[in-house]
Amino acid sequence: MPESSIVKYLIRIKFEIEGVVEKADVIGAIFGQTEGLFGPEMNLNELQKNWKIGRIEIKLESKHDHTNGEVQIPIATDVSTAALIAAAIENIDKVGPCSARFQLGGIEDVRAFKRKVIAERAKEIMKDWASKTTSQGEEIIKEVTASVKSARIIQYGKENLPAGPGIYMANEIYLVEGRADVLNLLRCGIENVIALEGTKVPESIIKLSREKTITAFLDGDRGGDLIMKELQQVTNIKKILRAPAGKEVEDLTPVEILAILRAPEEKNGKREPAKPVSSTVPEPLLAKIKELYQSIDGTLEASILDDKMVQVSQAPVNQLIDNLSKVKNAKIVVFDGIITQRLVDICGGSGVETIVGHRVGEISKKPVNTTILTFAQIGVV
Repeated sequence: MPESSIVKYLIRIKFEIEGVVEKADVIGAIFGQTEGLFGPEMNLNELQKNWKIGRIEIKLESKHDHTNGEVQIPIATDVSTAALIAAAIENIDKVGPCSARFQLGGIEDVRAFKRKVIAERAKEIMKDWASKTTSQGEEIIKEVTASVKSARIIQYGKENLPAGPGIYMANEIYLVEGRADVLNLLRCGIENVIALEGTKVPESIIKLSREKTITAFLDGDRGGDLIMKELQQVTNIKKILRAPAGKEVEDLTPVEILAILRAPEEKNGKREPAKPVSSTVPEPLLAKIKELYQSIDGTLEASILDDKMVQVSQAPVNQLIDNLSKVKNAKIVVFDGIITQRLVDICGGSGVETIVGHRVGEISKKPVNTTILTFAQIGVV
């Protein structure tokens, strides 16, 4: 009997019998009336012994002195043999003493069904892979990814440009080349994004560049070079980020995108070092942050300090928000992760005055009494 993994075709044959019969009668007719028609190599018994035919299934129902049903035969031969067997069974005209009529319902390609199942599973795997990476930093963006599951592309301006829903609220906008790039940034939790949709800069983008701070995030190819020159001529964009040479923004993983956005900025295509703001941070706090950084960097851990800079809690990043609701007198949060709008809201409600992380996500509103810093800004990295 063939294993399910090597079955190629499924023969379906419908039958009508004038009388009441049982499954054994139908099986007997199939084996008995096809035996010897085409030599021993086509004998159904021999084919079963050689694992070319699987278990023959019979489905039937008897009503009013008539029996109707279907024969299902899994087969691991070529389609020509399957067709020959189907034709031989169609030739059966008696089941026991009863007149019968067998007619092919179809020969299904089992492999085609398996290919479809495999293709659907492959799509699921690709969707999952698109939000994952072997990098340890992947865990950091899970909260961001979850926060934008409902994000959808909207249309902006008279040109109906693809954009993220955060385009209206944010003061800083990311400008990408196409719709697929917008989708990829939305997957990373970046909603303040809009696409050019071509090499010619639309009027809506030119106007937007006068009203908001725009960071161009372009492909690392010749097309990106041309768009960069065009933007420099018709807009006042100061910051230009590029995908790695030969890569497009739509093909980058979330971790790759976030790494580029948190790297020192590029102006007019040339990278400039980030400017530390350590001078604005009190020396005792700066020393404490440096000390904590050495112990939590790469661990996905978060530390909560009180107003005397004494650590009152340390836990995994994914438990930080729960811990904030339990800890009293929380004033400083230092953690190995990305500062999101949700975290800022929770910290603001908990009385936290300073938040320090690896990168700041898309923050559209910030409590007046909360300072948000990155390790790079204060010169720790």
